[in-house]
Amino acid sequence: MQTPIDKKLVDDAISDLGIQDFEKATIREVKSVAAYAEKKSGVEFIKLEMGIPGLPASQIGVDAQIAALKNGIAHSYPDIQGAPALKNEASRFVKAFIGVDVSPEGCIPVCGSMQGTFAAFLTCSQADKRKDTILFIDPGFPVQKMQLQVLGVKYETFDVYDFRGDKLGQKLESYLRKGNVCAIVYSNPNNPSWICFNEDELETIGGLATKYDAVVIEDLAYFAMDFRKDLSTPFVPPYQATVARYTDNYMLMISGSKAFSYAGERIGVACIGDKLFHRHYENLAERYEGLPFGLVYSTRMLYALSSGTSHSAQFAMAAMLKAASDGTYDFRKETSVYGARAHKLKEIFCRHGFYIVYDKDLGENIADGFYFTIGYPGMTGGELAHELMYYGVSAICLSTTGSCQNGLRVCTSFIEDRQLDELDRRMAVFNANNPIG
Repeated sequence: MQTPIDKKLVDDAISDLGIQDFEKATIREVKSVAAYAEKKSGVEFIKLEMGIPGLPASQIGVDAQIAALKNGIAHSYPDIQGAPALKNEASRFVKAFIGVDVSPEGCIPVCGSMQGTFAAFLTCSQADKRKDTILFIDPGFPVQKMQLQVLGVKYETFDVYDFRGDKLGQKLESYLRKGNVCAIVYSNPNNPSWICFNEDELETIGGLATKYDAVVIEDLAYFAMDFRKDLSTPFVPPYQATVARYTDNYMLMISGSKAFSYAGERIGVACIGDKLFHRHYENLAERYEGLPFGLVYSTRMLYALSSGTSHSAQFAMAAMLKAASDGTYDFRKETSVYGARAHKLKEIFCRHGFYIVYDKDLGENIADGFYFTIGYPGMTGGELAHELMYYGVSAICLSTTGSCQNGLRVCTSFIEDRQLDELDRRMAVFNANNPIG
């Protein structure tokens, strides 16, 4: 059968962009090919590559930010430590939905988790001159590795696919025992696999972080989006799973981008455990006038990077966190649409010969959420991504996320219900044109 988009049109676009191996194509490159092919062919693309919120921004945040601006906040530099209202509400939010105590002092606003992790990489990599390497439990967010490339900081990585449960500790320790790892990074739920570490695995990570004196940077970009559990009631378990229960060496990155669809204002909070915040590292003290870890992070790294975080956006974030903790704003109800979309998309793909690559969480089916992963028998990730372009479907390869598996990342945020029937038709043609076995 003929493909919905002329193959030559797609191949010419790939050639013009200088993409030699589609396996390594970045999100922006995939997006550019899709935009070109869509414009030239007139066929609407089903865009599954971009991890951008597909919901309206929280009105609570918008109203609070507008009010702050009307009250004249824009004329004033923000305190580098953050607005007291945000610090207090962030501390309360962590208690309400994670179930751990972090002092307001250690809750520091950042220009999104992207800046939060960048500053964390700077701080951790300078804390102990013997420890110069960041360890990623992958797959993960590709841009974090680009941040380390920019910083000139070393990193190591392993794909957790074959190392869940009891296997995780031995694998993790094989890196940590070298003595050069200053920080461990992962997202939970995971971008892109959507695996969710359970309490036993987090206890293993926390215990080893303490044993080998490494800081755990826990990226909670998709906060409370394990929709298999009711994580929506403040101050009532179950809570968002976290390593903070098992080590003092932790930084939690809480973003406004996905949980509150507030991505455009670049607002998040880095929550540093109390003991880590006040800890004095010899190398940091020598370099930064005797300051402890937390103050190096805020008054040196963040100050040098941006001199603070948007003042009005801090009031937006404070209002959203407060409403959530008060129980008057069920942000989980709004984000659950991503889970519903994932369920529908998985059904369509699997019915037409695809399979879910990261399909299990220790024997339990993976949750439906913001991301999931797909593969197709007999195709590498690069071949599959390239081939799907002919059918007006764009997605990125798992290899770009640090995964060793063949397949693609699928983001559910931009798909619309009206596109589901069209995706179904196109994947039926794809399956017919690419028979299995």
